[in-house]
Amino acid sequence: MKPKPIISQKIAVVLIISVVVLASLSAYSSFVVLSEASQIAQLQSLSSDLQARNTQLENALSSQAPLAGNASLALSPVTIYDSSNRSVVTVQSTQVSVVETIFGPQTTTSSVLGSGFVVDYSNAYYIVTNFHVIDSTVNTTVTFWDGDSYPAKVIGSDPLSDIAVIVTHASESDLHPLEFASSSYLRVGQIVMAIGSPFGLTGSITYGIVSQLGRSIQYQSATQAISVSDVIQFSAPINPGNSGGPLLDAAGRVVGITTATASGSQGVGFAIPSDTILQELPSIIASGGYHNHPAMGIEAVDVNYELSQAAGANVTYGVLLERTVSGGPADRAGLKGGQQIVTISGQQYLIGGDIIVSVDGSRIVNYDALSTYLERYVLPGQTIRVGIIRSGSYQEVQVTVGAATGP
Repeated sequence: MKPKPIISQKIAVVLIISVVVLASLSAYSSFVVLSEASQIAQLQSLSSDLQARNTQLENALSSQAPLAGNASLALSPVTIYDSSNRSVVTVQSTQVSVVETIFGPQTTTSSVLGSGFVVDYSNAYYIVTNFHVIDSTVNTTVTFWDGDSYPAKVIGSDPLSDIAVIVTHASESDLHPLEFASSSYLRVGQIVMAIGSPFGLTGSITYGIVSQLGRSIQYQSATQAISVSDVIQFSAPINPGNSGGPLLDAAGRVVGITTATASGSQGVGFAIPSDTILQELPSIIASGGYHNHPAMGIEAVDVNYELSQAAGANVTYGVLLERTVSGGPADRAGLKGGQQIVTISGQQYLIGGDIIVSVDGSRIVNYDALSTYLERYVLPGQTIRVGIIRSGSYQEVQVTVGAATGP
């Protein structure tokens, strides 16, 4: 048999290699096409995600929510002042009071100075201020940023929230309403600004942060001390004359009414939340007042470690009931006050009563938490589940809440 030519073997080898190379190239091309298709799909998905996020951001920017702590989106204090100052007024009036003297009752008068701001409700302009700014006053006037002054009339108020609404026949060119934002979006540490007339220095702005939420404060009306619940604490410096002015968020929207400073403090201010204003404004304008503040009919103190030890309690938080108002909601529900007086650090307490530790499943750590929960979520006539510690055991009591009464 003749051997096969060597050249034929070489041709066969070349053909085989060619086929292998072509097959490899074809497979690689397919892989590249598939990879590119996969990358294109990923890029399309990423692009859709970015578009969705942009839409979300645009919606957030156009919404009413405060820009909580986002400095890159916040307005500068200069911009906020320029757009808001013309909406803030100085409120002046004369307070009339009767005092008992050795010569009998004597009528005295004193000048009252505060602030306020213009709002638009149902296409009508009103000025919101504090109740204590117009309490028992006469001859009230409002002065706008440009110096124009007009007589003003009180149309309604709520002493228990320290809110009042007044009207004036000012020129429409002077009436520039501020925009509200919900105070429910506020967070501790968020930037806020206050504009008002401290010591009569009109158009003053101060700058700070939200120090805490859900505080309770007391202020002195013409007739009595009044407690106010669910109050914003902030660090912007305020002084007499600021009361009634707006507290603004970083977008220049109203989140509260500046209402008071703690006696003897430095740099601590308080404000009534905008949610309270918005809730009460329709009633105050329509009927002259607001009467839906809840009340349990109790006298109570915060539980701390020392008080817990003295009372023999097994919790170091909550609200200790010292007394219940006879015939009030707590009394009717069977809640119990204290029976034994103890002295701790020079302060007397009445121990032995129930300790409130929850309401409707929400933990109650102190009286501020209790009053804030009631003010935010409960109306008179509503029944709530009150969790208490009695004789070391936890139990729940149904309490039908009543309505608070004011001066």
